Amino acid sequence: MNAFAENLWRSRARPVPAAPQALLSVPRGPRRLKAFVASVAALDDEFSRFTRPEIAQRLLLLRAQMSLQGLSEAALVQAFALIRVVAWTQLGERPFETQLMAARVMLDGQLAEMATGEGKTLAAGICAATAALAGTPVHVITANDYLVARDATALRPLFRALGLSVGHVVAEHDPAERRRAYDCDITYCTAKELVFDYLRDRVGCGVRTSQPQPRAADFDGNGLPAPHTLLRGLCMAVVDEADSVFIDEARVPKILATGCGNVGELDYHGQALQLAKQMRFGVDFHLDIERRRSRLTGRGASKLEWLSQDLNEAWDNRRRREETVCLALVAWHLYQSERDYLVHQAAVVMLDQAGGPQAPGRAWSRGLRQLIELKEGCQPTQLQVTAAQITHQRFFARYLRLGGMSGTLREVRSELASVYALQVVKIPLQRPARRLLLPTRLVRDRQAQWRAATECARELVAEGRPVLIGTDSVADSQSLSRELTRAGLAHQVLNACHDLREARIVAEAGQAARITVATNMAGRGTDIALAEGVAERGGLHVICCQHNASSRIDRQLIGRCARQGDPGSAQTLVRLSKPPIARHFSAWFLRCVASLDGLSPQWLVALVQRLPQRLQERRQRAQRQAVQQQDERVERELWAGVGAQ
Repeated sequence: MNAFAENLWRSRARPVPAAPQALLSVPRGPRRLKAFVASVAALDDEFSRFTRPEIAQRLLLLRAQMSLQGLSEAALVQAFALIRVVAWTQLGERPFETQLMAARVMLDGQLAEMATGEGKTLAAGICAATAALAGTPVHVITANDYLVARDATALRPLFRALGLSVGHVVAEHDPAERRRAYDCDITYCTAKELVFDYLRDRVGCGVRTSQPQPRAADFDGNGLPAPHTLLRGLCMAVVDEADSVFIDEARVPKILATGCGNVGELDYHGQALQLAKQMRFGVDFHLDIERRRSRLTGRGASKLEWLSQDLNEAWDNRRRREETVCLALVAWHLYQSERDYLVHQAAVVMLDQAGGPQAPGRAWSRGLRQLIELKEGCQPTQLQVTAAQITHQRFFARYLRLGGMSGTLREVRSELASVYALQVVKIPLQRPARRLLLPTRLVRDRQAQWRAATECARELVAEGRPVLIGTDSVADSQSLSRELTRAGLAHQVLNACHDLREARIVAEAGQAARITVATNMAGRGTDIALAEGVAERGGLHVICCQHNASSRIDRQLIGRCARQGDPGSAQTLVRLSKPPIARHFSAWFLRCVASLDGLSPQWLVALVQRLPQRLQERRQRAQRQAVQQQDERVERELWAGVGAQ
């Protein structure tokens, strides 16, 4: 390999520091943001009189200016003013000042905390279009495939009028379609598809844990990547729902695996599951529910050795048999259907705990998937071996410029700053908030929670108000659905079983007297528009029956109501029997709290609700740090091996 090709490969494989902020005129506070927006607004009258040929001519001059000067203050003002005019002519939308602020914050390599319903889609489009006019390829990353296709299609007229090409990548696209999409000026995709395409490129170039040296054959004569790679590079990313991507999805590395086709391994896992069924909880093994781990006792290890003595020689390895049986115990006791996965058409499909809908194509590692398939009586899939892996923390550090936005960032701003070097800037609301937060209620158990939710929904529907009820899992949504049916209340259930109808169900949740039951954040990113006359009756009411690991996720659900100055209300029902609460408080204390029958003081309610969340947030942050440190250690060992060669 020539030196240029090797240096290029190294630059693509190693973390790249963020672009120097000195190259940009960075607004450091609301005052400078407002001054920038005022400069853009000052050009409105002049630019709104331009004809299409005049706009095209001005765009040519602007692109030439930006190619020489970069994202200078003067160039950004003109770019935003032109995009604002074109958005009005092509989309019928005139970007609000708050959307311009958010776009500028993201261009400056920061995170914009922008409330739900404030127009994040167009703000991301303005940011991406401005960078693309300067010649920078942009990846716009959002929550799911539906939003990817929706946003790319909705903003295509704007980008086309600006002379920019746009593509999108979803799960069903083949490599040729993906390559065409990544060749566009702006590409919409999910983090999952983007990271795995990056890993496929690395594997295609010979970058494996056991084979760190790239192959010279994978580069053309000029030292550039061969045309079979999918990505052109990691230049700029605009991340929608940034907390979900940077925090919720960052607890496990992305692993690209290939099938190994070992039938003996499948038999071994089947035997492990049968052995696990013979183990007694508390006697032969213990469970760590939080970390989803199991541990054999001394008695359990001896029992396992005795049970496996008549099996084949593969069971002679003590460490391997104990690790595999412990994994089988986890699969049997800690993973539940309709909470962690679904059985659909005789196949096991994982549930995405961060976003709610199904996660096709994802799999558990180390044989866990095969154990769960055997547990459910499904045909086990082929065992997988790791070809390449990377964490979100290390992947997104490789972008030359990185920005994003979400409605819930302040709770994790310190971690975003320390891990991703991203600061959070709060964007003001377009209109004053009119959300009414009712006092949180503590209820004894699931049935009491469903009765309280049903009674509240009955009263509000009688007034003609829509109700959105958030539940923890598919099983909970179906249990609540049965309670609502017994009460004679018509409703829609939105969970991972209905992913194809998800957006339509969410969009209709604002109809008068409509009851919608949703799991986790199913339908995230889809606006709930209020039907005519609903605002006058008080707007959408949200009932939170979830116990989320973070108060940030509570805010995501509550933020579904009272958007853009509309009225709305929300209330949380906390179930005292939920395992996270029951583990941290004594049964005597919880019985005393339950005996108050909804009359608990709010300081006591806050203690019961927030303490388990704070501890869980701390554990999850430690888990993300451990994953990042392990990934960095693997990378250092890889490069040490390269240097030795």
